[in-house]
Amino acid sequence: MLLGEGQMSDYNGAALMIDALPKGKAMLGDKGYDADWLREALTKRGIVACIPSKANRKRPKPLDKDLYRQSHKIENMFGRLKDWRRIHTRYDRCAHTFMSAICIAAVIFWM
Repeated sequence: MLLGEGQMSDYNGAALMIDALPKGKAMLGDKGYDADWLREALTKRGIVACIPSKANRKRPKPLDKDLYRQSHKIENMFGRLKDWRRIHTRYDRCAHTFMSAICIAAVIFWM
């Protein structure tokens, strides 16, 4: 897991985590992850990139729409975590305490 600074973009966060990605068949991402270097890095690892193209891309990349429809489950998970006010507003200053609060919220919501 990576706990980045508050204003870090998805693009920069992905660059930091690319080496720590677990094995998988596909990566679902939103338009914030649309970058040629990320798509190439995923392809080298044998992972299919299911990322919609940004509006300013001259030649849009193909997208598996059936697979991308599953991305709402990820968004729902983050929405449920942010229902807990402590996580939504990040009361904890220490990264360790903040990650502990996320783990506690995950256990509470999915039990």
